[in-house]
Amino acid sequence: MKKTFLFLAVMLLWGVSTASADEKKFSLYGVGFYNLENLFDTCHDEGHNDYQFLPDGQYKWTGLKYTHKLRNMARVLAELGTDKLPGIGCALIGVSEVENAKCMEDLVAQEPLKARGYKFVHVEGPDYRGVDCALIYNPRLFKVNNVKLVPYVYILEKDSKRNTRGFLTVSGTLAGEHVVVIVNHLPSRGAESFYREEGGRQLRIVKDSLVKEDPNAKIIVMGDMNDDPQDKSMAVSLGAQRKMKDVEKGGLWNPWWDVLANGAGTLQYDGKWNLFDQIILSQTLLDQKGKKDYQTLKYWNHQIFRRDYLFQKEGKYKGNTLRTHAGGVWLDGYSDHLPTVVYLIKQVK
Repeated sequence: MKKTFLFLAVMLLWGVSTASADEKKFSLYGVGFYNLENLFDTCHDEGHNDYQFLPDGQYKWTGLKYTHKLRNMARVLAELGTDKLPGIGCALIGVSEVENAKCMEDLVAQEPLKARGYKFVHVEGPDYRGVDCALIYNPRLFKVNNVKLVPYVYILEKDSKRNTRGFLTVSGTLAGEHVVVIVNHLPSRGAESFYREEGGRQLRIVKDSLVKEDPNAKIIVMGDMNDDPQDKSMAVSLGAQRKMKDVEKGGLWNPWWDVLANGAGTLQYDGKWNLFDQIILSQTLLDQKGKKDYQTLKYWNHQIFRRDYLFQKEGKYKGNTLRTHAGGVWLDGYSDHLPTVVYLIKQVK
C-alpha cells in the first residue's frame, strides 16, 4: 500500500496519474535543511572577517577548492528528498553558512540543481564572518510572495556592537496554501546558552506575529539551532513540543526529539551525536487526531538524510561526517552536519 501511495504522489508531481477514478490522489512535498559548512568564495567581502577563506588565508581557499565545494554541496542538495520523491527532490531547502548571493548563484548553477530549475532567496546580513542563511526553492512548486530578514537583537549592553545571523523569513505559496519558512542559525556553542535561549525567544516572537497576521498560515521553522530539541532554547524559549498531541493552537511541534533519543543525530562531538539541524512545524500542519485527512497540507514523515559518501571511512574519525577540512587538511568533503528532511502531503481534488 505504501509503495502504491508513494508512486501516486510522485506521478502527480510530474502531472501524470495512472490511478483509477475511485482512488485518492496525493501530492508529496519535500522540505529540507542543510548547514553547508563555510561555503565561501575566494574574494574578500569588505567589512567581514572572511580572511581564512582566501587563497593566502589559513585554508588556502583557492578556486579549485571552491569549485569542488560547490560540486559537493550540489550533489547533496539535489539528492535531498529523493528517497521518497525520486527525480524530484525537495520543493524547499533552507541552508546556512553561505557567504553571499554570488555563492548562491554559483551553487544553483551546478548541473544537478540547474536541471531542476532551482532558484534562491538570500538577504545579506550583518554577521561578522559574513555567513548568512538562504532558501533554495523549486519555482514549479513554490511561489515567493514576500521576503524579510528579521535581525537577531543582542539585548545586553556589553553586546551592543556585536552582530550575527538574523531570521530569514520567506512567505509564499506551496500546494495552493500560505506557507512561511523561517531559516535561521542560532549563536554557536562557543557562546553561553543564554544567547541561544534569547534566539529561541526571538524566533517565537517572529512566529507569533505570523500567526497573528494569518492564523491559518503553515509555518516552518528550520535551521542550525546549535542546541538539541530538549534544550531550553528549543523546548522552552521557542516552545516546540515533543508530542504532537501537546501542541496547542498557534504552537509548534519538534519531530526530532525522539530521533535523538533513539541515538541518531546530525553531527558528532567527542563520539556523541547531537541533533542541531531541525525542521519544526506549526500546529496548522499537524494531523493531531490521526484522521489522515489530507485535504489541506499536512506533515507526513521526516528523516535525517544519510549517504555513505557523507562519512569518513577510515582513520581515527571513521564513522564521523566527512568535512571539508579537518586538522588543517583539505579532505574535499561535505559538511560537519547531516541534512534533515520533512515531507508534507496534500490530497489532490
